[in-house]
Amino acid sequence: MIDAEKPFEILVEGGLLDDRTLVTVRGDTFGMFDRLGDILPPPQGRHGLFHAGTRYLSHLQMSMWGARPALLSSGVREEDGTLIVHTTNPDIRSQGSWSMPRHSIHIVRRVRLDDARCHVEIRLRSYGREPILVPLELSYGADFADIFEVRGALRDHRGELLPPELGPEDIKLRYRGRDGHDRLTRITCGTPPAHADISSLHYELALDPDTDAVLSFTIDCEIEGGAGEDHRPSGAPPMEAWRTEVAASQAAFDAWLRRSRSDLAMLTAWTVHGPYPYAGVPWFCTPFGRDGLITAYEVLWLAPEMSRGVLRFLAAHQARDDDPGRDAEPGKILHEMRGGEMANLGEVPFGRYYGSVDSTPWFVLLAAAYHERTGDLDLMRELWAPLERAVSWMDGPGDRDGDGFIEYHRRAPQGLLNQGWKDSHDSIMHADGTLAEGPIALCEVQAYAYAARVGLAVVARQLGHAAFAEKLERKAVDLRQAFQKAFWLPDLGTYALALDGEKRPCRVRSSNAGHTLFTGIADPDHATILGQTLLSADFFSGWGVGTLARSAPRYNPMSYHNGSVWPHDNALIGLGLARHGETAGSERILTALFEASRAVEASRLPELMCGFPRQMGEAPTLYPVACSPQAWAAGSVFLLLQGLLGLSIHAEKRQVRLSRPRMPNFLTSLTIRHLQVGDGEVDLFLDKSEGEVVVRILRRTSSVDLVLS
Repeated sequence: MIDAEKPFEILVEGGLLDDRTLVTVRGDTFGMFDRLGDILPPPQGRHGLFHAGTRYLSHLQMSMWGARPALLSSGVREEDGTLIVHTTNPDIRSQGSWSMPRHSIHIVRRVRLDDARCHVEIRLRSYGREPILVPLELSYGADFADIFEVRGALRDHRGELLPPELGPEDIKLRYRGRDGHDRLTRITCGTPPAHADISSLHYELALDPDTDAVLSFTIDCEIEGGAGEDHRPSGAPPMEAWRTEVAASQAAFDAWLRRSRSDLAMLTAWTVHGPYPYAGVPWFCTPFGRDGLITAYEVLWLAPEMSRGVLRFLAAHQARDDDPGRDAEPGKILHEMRGGEMANLGEVPFGRYYGSVDSTPWFVLLAAAYHERTGDLDLMRELWAPLERAVSWMDGPGDRDGDGFIEYHRRAPQGLLNQGWKDSHDSIMHADGTLAEGPIALCEVQAYAYAARVGLAVVARQLGHAAFAEKLERKAVDLRQAFQKAFWLPDLGTYALALDGEKRPCRVRSSNAGHTLFTGIADPDHATILGQTLLSADFFSGWGVGTLARSAPRYNPMSYHNGSVWPHDNALIGLGLARHGETAGSERILTALFEASRAVEASRLPELMCGFPRQMGEAPTLYPVACSPQAWAAGSVFLLLQGLLGLSIHAEKRQVRLSRPRMPNFLTSLTIRHLQVGDGEVDLFLDKSEGEVVVRILRRTSSVDLVLS
């Protein structure tokens, strides 16, 4: 059963980020383990080995002499995402006397993922003085829960758990889904156990002093039969996120850069269309339109190939038909695509779902930005028909009443009520706290549409579509003028959060208005005032700009969208401030997020943080069920750096431009290597001397010009 008012909100039964949850991802497969490297069975945790929207392993726990080992250290290796756990034996008492002292055995567990496969190695080494016999047990189990069940959804009916099959070479755990799929977890033991039953493997390991014993297991996630959406990657990508490297003089900032790059590499799946960053673990490890587009935009200057993969994937899955049950209309760009039993059965509408009002203008916006960055007209020709269909949706079904603004209104009975990036049921409200009724025109969506039209007009002219370019430019001018009149609230120093179905402005200070800054739709005078509003004590928590002002109705620093701090939201605001010359504000945001990265585990910024005001000596308050890693959170540092450096790349002119470059106070130098410009590369060294940033070319492979302004 699903709550009709807020059907897909994540049930908070305990934090995901507590006790140092370890996460590793590869393609369509991810694993969540506790800090000992175990998967604790429900209801103790939401750990598991997941593949294509299903939990294929819900229990994997090691014990020795009936006790869990004692933790030494654990973490996930940046280079390849391997989970590594160091443990040792506890004190073992036998018949009232100590039979073996603690720390006699060193155990190293390594867990590595391929797509649909998990490799586990357990290596034991004895540091005792006598030979010992180690009884080791590995308990296992699979509930085959759908990801939405793990999130908290209750189902009236499930499929059938079939009896485990214990074979001479492997163990099979099987589930017969109601969607016609049989899902199979196959456990293959590299070293046969002394004894196996339907829930555990038992070993008796003879260890001599200073010798090793090694156990290895392969766990395969298999699916058979049935029909459903197929978005699985064509193969696991290399772990390198991109060729370009950024290194910083400040060690902690450099660690944040490395962690962000590593997280993006882990989250990026390789589809037949190219690389695609999945949104985040655990709830959103699947293709999301908005998330993929914004993540690709954040790292466009470093990794244009990611934008290429995202654009081609989304073009291939663009809506062609009108389908109210999926909130689909011709030309609309995907919101999300999922596998899993509940999606296949239609118990949730997200098998292939289009309830996103901003994915379509973002698709056009990213295509234009990609063209400017790369000069790749061949891809623009390939994508021209999907781009035209996207614009037709923006001008047609997207503008429901013909007033020039793009609105949304849910048509799918189980679809999302709010369809911007703040898609909580209570995220769009009026000044008295009442929820806005649709169709709703969000302020940031108009900004995306403006930038999309301006950018695509340039592409259209280069492809010989002059009349279409002129139409786009006229539409953009008209939209900008109408936007200032309908959305600007001079008494609040901000643009309205939205217009409701009666075209009444939602007179609420929100971070949504900050997205107008990077797109060019904001009037320069309004931009200055808006920047001051966003950086005021009413908004800025010390860890970043909050999603909602503290003076606003429904403000709650522990809510998902009504007072929390989101790194990607801050990155887009920071870019916009820099583009309007407010680099001090952009630096303030970057510094706040950097300091947050120093206070969280492994320098990894989560999807969001609570919005409580910063307190001296305290870390940011974590949101209990935030995804971590999250793609657009990982990309935020790179977009903020681009904004501060005033960096843009124009491949056709073979130029790298830096406009009024600035570096934060904590940095003295920055090195950028293998920056691609057309078919060439350039290495840059940026050094801060007496407050000024000096830029030197260390290497270039062809005639790439550096332009400073």
